[in-house]
Amino acid sequence: MTELSGSHVLVVGATGVLGAELSRQLAAQGAQLTVSGRSEEKLSKLADELGEAVVGRVAADLGRAAGPAEIAAAIYGRELDGVVFASGVVAFGPAVEVDDDTLDELVLVNLLGYMRLMRDVAPRLTKGSFIAQISAVVAESPTAGMAAYSATKAGLSAYGKALTLELRRQGVRVLDARPPHTETGLASRPIAGEAPKLPQGKDPVAVAGRIVTAIRDGERDLPSSSF
Repeated sequence: MTELSGSHVLVVGATGVLGAELSRQLAAQGAQLTVSGRSEEKLSKLADELGEAVVGRVAADLGRAAGPAEIAAAIYGRELDGVVFASGVVAFGPAVEVDDDTLDELVLVNLLGYMRLMRDVAPRLTKGSFIAQISAVVAESPTAGMAAYSATKAGLSAYGKALTLELRRQGVRVLDARPPHTETGLASRPIAGEAPKLPQGKDPVAVAGRIVTAIRDGERDLPSSSF
């Protein structure tokens, strides 16, 4: 069991629909949060909503090389008990037609930014702490028309599995969550292409609840079939 009450958790991607819901539910469990996202305006609104549960916030873009370091700097000097990585962008279209700018942003935001962040943040995590990375069902079932996006999510899952082994002696647990399509609105805001017709997605409140339960209960793997 992981005690969330009184813990300090960094939530990256807190301004997204799922990230904001995860922040709400962690706060409801008594966690103190440092929240990060691209938009200072959205972060301010979330901080106002969550009140004293938010002890820090930082507007930073993982698509910029300096973004991860800016997030890490925001928690300097504070004990850190957990990280939730809920940041991501999506793109649609045939693999052979995805342009360089789209490929760069997908890899930087979904994967490379997280790897850079872990390089700075993971050594600061206390014994018994956790990292919860939000991948996606496409990490398990790569999808046509989403090849590059699928690859970044599969890479995120692979990185987390290796990170689990490396951080074991430090006493840090890594949870890899791969939820199915969820109604976050992300598919309606692609950085390129147009989403195909998708089935009704999962409720983000329920998805966030399942992830928080997995964090609290000490789970390490949360496949799409668990939602």
